[in-house]
Amino acid sequence: MLNLLPEPAVTVVATAAFTGLRKGELRGLDWKDYADAELRISRSVWSQEVSDPKTRKSKSPIPVISPLASFLERHRQAARSPQHGWIFAASNGRPLHLDNLARREIKPLLKKAGLSWHGWHAFRRGLATNLYGVGTPDKTIQAIMRHANLPTTMNHYVKSAPGDAVEAMHRLETVCNERAMAAFARSSEVVIN
Repeated sequence: MLNLLPEPAVTVVATAAFTGLRKGELRGLDWKDYADAELRISRSVWSQEVSDPKTRKSKSPIPVISPLASFLERHRQAARSPQHGWIFAASNGRPLHLDNLARREIKPLLKKAGLSWHGWHAFRRGLATNLYGVGTPDKTIQAIMRHANLPTTMNHYVKSAPGDAVEAMHRLETVCNERAMAAFARSSEVVIN
């Protein structure tokens, strides 16, 4: 997706993918919320309504990794380097309507490339799953997702990929193969005698 989309769609998608922000939180980002390599989540925008984020825990800051920082800085420069105002602003100055962006720009380009659109929330689940896949501790994933409890993160956001079980069994085989085969050999002697 990052190779296909133009600005501002590519930066919105990068921000969703690398932060796991909810759609309203993406819309509610202000340039003053981005400092010291983190995004502070201060508000959510739903339709025309500006409100607090979903929960108290949702207000936790999110670290900005260097690829996302590059996307955000290029986006800021394209907008003439603002220090405040909506990060993702529509031409009328209001927060960008992300469903319109998906319908008008993202979905047609993805369809042309033979890719599917799974909605904004898929980036949230994707981040949790990717963090888990690279060995991030469960509690750390929970903190990044800004969930109040760990079961929500692990049961609803971390998804198992089809090859995960096979890969896990291969790792287990590597770890215990020698001892298991020695035990097999010993048990074979007992069975045969």
